[in-house]
Amino acid sequence: MQNETALFEQTILPHLDAAYNLARWLVGNEPDARDLVQDACLRAFKSFPRYRGGDARSWLLTIVRNAAYTALRKRGASEQFVDSDKLESLPDDAPNPDELRERAAKVETVRAAIARLPGEFKEVIVLREMEGFSYKEIADVVGVPIGTVMSRLARGRRGLQKLLVEGSAP
Repeated sequence: MQNETALFEQTILPHLDAAYNLARWLVGNEPDARDLVQDACLRAFKSFPRYRGGDARSWLLTIVRNAAYTALRKRGASEQFVDSDKLESLPDDAPNPDELRERAAKVETVRAAIARLPGEFKEVIVLREMEGFSYKEIADVVGVPIGTVMSRLARGRRGLQKLLVEGSAP
């Protein structure tokens, strides 16, 4: 058992940041995301003896995604996005306060636009643009063909662009 635990930690734990990032975008807040990742890790640990290798990050994020949608259904969420006021701004190491405010405004604008996307577009945008997943990895996590991933990414990017342009109109 100790060997299996060490192997689990070595294989799965390096992907916790990606799991948390996806969970936060899907459920919309930090406390629920933390709980969700904890639940997903417990599920992954229980299922680890049946894990046959392959891309551990995709495997874990598939569990996170499924747990998120289960939690959202239980919560009765009809929409899978949250008000952008609930999202925290990203930390920035820039020394100039004016640059920090300008960058934070831009980041918040993009975050708010992403949060307004439908769930099917939001998840592929997050996995591709924030987590750097390949189309195949996204297809594995989301459980759709690669062509569907490509289509959702294109439609999601167009939707994001439209939201950003509308937001910059006077």
